Amino acid sequence: MTDRHPLGLRPTKIVAVHVNYRSRAAERGRTPPVPSYFLKPPSTVSWDGADLVRPQGCRRMIYEGEIAAVLGKRTRGVTPEDALDHVAGFVAANDAGVLDLREVDRGSNLRSKGQDGFTPLGSVMIGATHNDPAELVLRTYVNGELRQDTTGDEMIFPIARLVADLSRMMTLEPGDVILTGTPAGSDVVHPGDVVEVELAGTGRLRNRIVAADEPLAEYGAMPVATRNTPLAPSTMELLRSVGTATLSARLRARGIGGHVLAGLRPSRPDLRLVGFARTLRYLPLREDVFARLGGPGNAQKRAVDSLEPGEVLVIDSRTEHGAGTIGDILALAAIQRGAAGIVTDGGLRDSAAVAALDLPTYYGATHPAVLGTRHVPMDMDLPVACGGALVNPGDVLVGDADGVVVIPRDLVDDIATGAAAQEDEERFIAERVRAGDALHGLYPMNEARRAEYQAWRAKGGKS
Repeated sequence: MTDRHPLGLRPTKIVAVHVNYRSRAAERGRTPPVPSYFLKPPSTVSWDGADLVRPQGCRRMIYEGEIAAVLGKRTRGVTPEDALDHVAGFVAANDAGVLDLREVDRGSNLRSKGQDGFTPLGSVMIGATHNDPAELVLRTYVNGELRQDTTGDEMIFPIARLVADLSRMMTLEPGDVILTGTPAGSDVVHPGDVVEVELAGTGRLRNRIVAADEPLAEYGAMPVATRNTPLAPSTMELLRSVGTATLSARLRARGIGGHVLAGLRPSRPDLRLVGFARTLRYLPLREDVFARLGGPGNAQKRAVDSLEPGEVLVIDSRTEHGAGTIGDILALAAIQRGAAGIVTDGGLRDSAAVAALDLPTYYGATHPAVLGTRHVPMDMDLPVACGGALVNPGDVLVGDADGVVVIPRDLVDDIATGAAAQEDEERFIAERVRAGDALHGLYPMNEARRAEYQAWRAKGGKS
């Protein structure tokens, strides 16, 4: 299990803190009043150089650089003042996970963070008695680019308090590990990426992301990302032929009212949009946060670079029209990635150039300014609000000259079939209206008119 770890670490338990850095709390919009925790299995322990395997069907694997506190003696009922005397030392850690399985865990993180190898721990430990936890320097790099940079002084709950808190109710054994939380800057990584976590004085913990060779057996809940499996060709054909107005009517009939991405206009009304949602979220500009998150490797660039064929980049801009949220270069990059389109409820830069591209693009307004005047590119692959509608990763987006609707993945086949049937009925109704028939009893059809419609269909749509 963990025999190969250079430090011989064999914890009986790994306890991880949910939110414990002020910058992380600011990202989440909430500062916890007391620590909260989850458990990771001991089999998640791995080491420097070990691969982190992303399960098939997952696309939202994350890194979380952390300081791990390793217990040195059996600990029960200690005070914060005495707690560090029970800690052997600190090592670099990566609290890895896959967000694609988080929603089925109901807060436990068992499947999303419990896979074998998902807790790499550094090969060098620094002692707790000679190192002030508040002065520990933690940095995380992805492909050599600095993504997280903080000190232990930013912790909301100091390590001594975490040890004391946990020891109130459980016995901590020698070798047990406490993952003390991650600062802002955790994000999605992909196969081929290299994550390095550096705890100053211990070197770097280096792990490469690789894709699993075998599919995940379907004995239980599957990754949310598997909803992006291709639609049946017949469903795609229907979605490309029926109007968004008809799809809207079918969604309302199924009780889904919040399905229209309101206030958006197409750059090319002649192009049809059909694809799976890939989400990106912007938050209001705050200069210190933008300085940390708005650099060359920001969430906007990563979202575009990781688009897969058939996906629609959906940008939550809070309907803020005072800055551009995407422009022609990134739109061109999306085309090269095989994207099906772009949807933003914010501003569009380089609108004429974007309109010249064969890429369905919907936007709230045109604006020449860059996003850094109003927005911080915060995160991706999470539920977002766009045009007042909730869009989940993997939802199906359909757009035409009338606008854009969002369809839950599990309803799309039924909605497409129902919309096609409705449009067939409406062709009959339109034919009768052109012939001079009154609307009463025709729109909507009464029983007599429906019998006429069935006879019309039997003749191949001819009166």
